[in-house]
Amino acid sequence: PSSQTELKAPAACPSVPPPRHADAHSRSQQAPRCVLDHGDLARAAAAAGSHRQPERREELCAGEHRRARLPAPRRQDRHPAAAGIQLVNTSVSTGGGDQKYDAKSQPASGQEWGEFLHQKGKRFFDFEEIKAEINRETDRLTGTNKGVSDKAIHLKIFSPHVLSLSLVDLPGITKNPVGDQPANIEQQIRDMSLRYIRNPNSIIVAVSPANADLANSESLKLAKEVDPQGTRTLGVLTKLDLMDRGTDAMDVIKGKVIPLRLGFVPVVNRSQADINQKKRITEAHKSEEAFFESHPRYRQIKHRCGTPYLAGRLNGLLLGHIKKVLPQLKVRIGNMIAENQEKLDSYGLPLTGSVTNYGSILLQLISQFCTNYCNALGGRSPDVSLSELYGGARISYVFHQVFAKGLLQIQPFDRLSDTDIRTAIRNATGPRPSLFVPDVAFEMLVKRQIARLEDPSIQCVEMVHDELTKVATQCEHLVPQLKRFPKLRDQMLDCVHDLLQAQVAPTKKMIRDLVAMELSYVNTNHPDFVGGSRAVHQINRKLQRLKAEEKKRNPNSTADLADLLARDKKKDQKQGITGHVREVAAGMATQLGFGSAQQAAKPTEREVVETEIIKSLIGSYFAIVRQNITNTVPKSIMFFLVNYTKDRIQSSLVRALYKDENFKMLLSESSSISEKRRQRTELLAVLRRSLDIVNEV
Repeated sequence: PSSQTELKAPAACPSVPPPRHADAHSRSQQAPRCVLDHGDLARAAAAAGSHRQPERREELCAGEHRRARLPAPRRQDRHPAAAGIQLVNTSVSTGGGDQKYDAKSQPASGQEWGEFLHQKGKRFFDFEEIKAEINRETDRLTGTNKGVSDKAIHLKIFSPHVLSLSLVDLPGITKNPVGDQPANIEQQIRDMSLRYIRNPNSIIVAVSPANADLANSESLKLAKEVDPQGTRTLGVLTKLDLMDRGTDAMDVIKGKVIPLRLGFVPVVNRSQADINQKKRITEAHKSEEAFFESHPRYRQIKHRCGTPYLAGRLNGLLLGHIKKVLPQLKVRIGNMIAENQEKLDSYGLPLTGSVTNYGSILLQLISQFCTNYCNALGGRSPDVSLSELYGGARISYVFHQVFAKGLLQIQPFDRLSDTDIRTAIRNATGPRPSLFVPDVAFEMLVKRQIARLEDPSIQCVEMVHDELTKVATQCEHLVPQLKRFPKLRDQMLDCVHDLLQAQVAPTKKMIRDLVAMELSYVNTNHPDFVGGSRAVHQINRKLQRLKAEEKKRNPNSTADLADLLARDKKKDQKQGITGHVREVAAGMATQLGFGSAQQAAKPTEREVVETEIIKSLIGSYFAIVRQNITNTVPKSIMFFLVNYTKDRIQSSLVRALYKDENFKMLLSESSSISEKRRQRTELLAVLRRSLDIVNEV
């Protein structure tokens, strides 16, 4: 049968003491109460300490299904999920002052009204309209054919005649699906109910009909699954007036059938005929009281029977439960206050005042951003990452691990074969055989190899530029106030990117000039350069050593110098010694205009010696230039790009952004920040009031 949760009290109830925070006038007239008129099954979970509203109340989660304070419609209930019902006693005051409501729509004293979460700000003073709205929202969520949904309908009721409570009205167990209900409707509702009552801080209200076998009670079965000791389960017996004549529920009430530490409370609800005839709750209370007073068995315990007693009993249980968890509750609320205060501080205060005030705030933000930028490049950033290199450390890694090692991998004879060297020597001598190794061939070949150092140097500039851009982007997060002003943040980053991009071209030009300077003059007088005579001496010693080793290995060997040098190079490669790999390009002679037979001919001993001398000279000078580039490129990048931006970033930002006509545009907050500040402010007020309430308990 349909059943409902009714919330109203017609008169004073001596068994329900007023809350400690009620004023004297309220105590002298009547005690606020909450009447819970349940049907066949109700499971309730009380979330003690979950103070989410600014009004003072104790929170209780009670459950059966989705009707609140209203007569049930004649059709079967189709409750989408748990109904959130909040009861606020409007006659009480908080410890810090009177309870405050919207002054624009403050109702008359003693008036009652309700509000829905899905219609914020709209008050329903006619409870017939509340019933109609519940039906409309139910139809919207579940359809018109008894469908179900896991979304809750939240209702808040303000009245001077109720205890301040928050209840979760859970749906009843459906055994057989009807209409649009899924086949596993029973399991879905069980799972949803268990999600609420598993909370160890909850109080469970298990409602069962007295005219049925208590061993078949689904509410007690569910409660026992999560509360096997029965320490937080209160039993409620309904339909005592429908029991067979000669029977009663005294054994159940006394705990002889199923023991519960919190016991059972018997109540008598309105019948379906009373509901259809719209019998008032006040009259229903009188009928309930008359039933217990006239019954020969219940008369002796009438002070522990009835809906008013149930409301007071629940309120007392909840207060005791709150006191039990009070220490943890205070710590939790304190932590939430500190966390939300920190979040609120990060949003800052709303900007008001003159242009001068706007200008000072803008300069302060620019200064903070530039300080963080310089600290990140100097290794003094407060937000030190433990997972990756950042800022100046990353730039140092680029210089010494990426760029320097990359240059070391460029060998002096890469893409340069012995055939290329001999061809260059022949072209440099012209029609006459040379007496010495020509200088022209050496300079032409060494410049060709030096030019290959330019591309890695340019790539180093790009890598440093990318890291500086990344630092600027990350510095934005180190200034929380910039999140408030998206336009200022965007223009600030654009200005920094423009400054960096403007310095990329001069830095690259300087790098190209460094390589061009090395190409413009080959300094053969460098103290580290091997020189011609030293090169010849080293080659001669090497050739004599190779000949001696070959003669010792094979006295009758006929191998010439070319074979010996080739064999020595292969030996060095096997031992891991970096060297030039000999290449023979058979088609080179044809491309250069010589006959293929002539180019493929075996080199003479003189050519072999000259080739080795040239290679020795190229290797020595290339190492000198490579070391120069390794030293000068990082210095150039630091001077033209890194230090330049560090020294001029603040002046560039001030010059681009500090303009009176742009202040309000740059310092305009995003709507999301304003909304977050408002929400945090309200939440902090709620938490502080909650802490005051907890301290009073």
